[in-house]
Amino acid sequence: MSKVIIIAEAGVNHNGDIELAKKLIDVAVDAGVDYVKFQTFKSEGLVSKFAKKAAYQIENTQDAVESQFQMLKKLELSRSQHFELVQYCNSKNISFFSTAFDLDSLSFLKELGLKIVKIPSGEITNLPYLRKASSLFKEVIISTGMSSMLEIKEALDVFLQAGILKNNITILHCNTEYPTPMSDVNLNAMLAIQTMFGVKVGYSDHTMGIEVPIAAVALGGKLIEKHFTLDRSLPGPDQLASLEPDELKDMVKLIRNIEKAIGGSGIKEPSESEIKNISIARKSIVAKSSIQKGEKFTEFNITTKRPGTGISPMRWDEVVDKIAFKDFDEDELIKLES
Repeated sequence: MSKVIIIAEAGVNHNGDIELAKKLIDVAVDAGVDYVKFQTFKSEGLVSKFAKKAAYQIENTQDAVESQFQMLKKLELSRSQHFELVQYCNSKNISFFSTAFDLDSLSFLKELGLKIVKIPSGEITNLPYLRKASSLFKEVIISTGMSSMLEIKEALDVFLQAGILKNNITILHCNTEYPTPMSDVNLNAMLAIQTMFGVKVGYSDHTMGIEVPIAAVALGGKLIEKHFTLDRSLPGPDQLASLEPDELKDMVKLIRNIEKAIGGSGIKEPSESEIKNISIARKSIVAKSSIQKGEKFTEFNITTKRPGTGISPMRWDEVVDKIAFKDFDEDELIKLES
């Protein structure tokens, strides 16, 4: 089984503060994730000045007056800050990643040296964006929050028509509500996507806690993305649906354990660790009471008990009615004359 890729989504939880962003990178390094991901955008190219916040953004920021544009403007990272974060990630031996939310940001991420493009859920119906992404990158991750199967197919076709191989495409099941109610997770949709489109699948999680991404891995998800923060009480639209540092570390540990648990050969046979227990846990045919030489073995004078170092009880019918070739004490392993 190939290693599950774990993306720790810092997103905009840095609140526009480069030092806070670096602390988030440190947390991701400590947790042992594969990528730490940010969000790259220019508010002017992402949202109109008249766009309202989503309900969860109003609730999480406790500000119904502020526009979406005003909120996002405070969360932007500059070009120079991006370069600084890439350099910091390199120094910490972790892969920098980001999602672009506008056309110019796609080009900028290519300039930064990214090899993979992540299509956020909100851009899956943005044909100009999809076409530009397909012209710049040859590996694609597609988030599918708010999407129908038809919309996923139409986006996937853009990349396939651009010559991108299916092996280089991963589709993430996702629900775009922060936090996502458990009743809306619908993990079976991840399996349906895999069946319908024949691509690698994963899960981008916005639930509270870590159990759903663990379940997604157990079901066969190859990539997990999860928001994290230094502290859920910090201001910001995504903090509430994010893991705190110890939770992120626990999630990674559990995913790696699940990988080991489901990564076997699939052949049911004794494992290396349990072979030594076969003789201890299984039973043999033993004397139920003292048996004299020449006496017939019957269901009344033989039984089955541990250890399993003698004749297997599966040979019971072969032993019954045989004649004892020697005396047997109670509990002694029965042997047949060779």
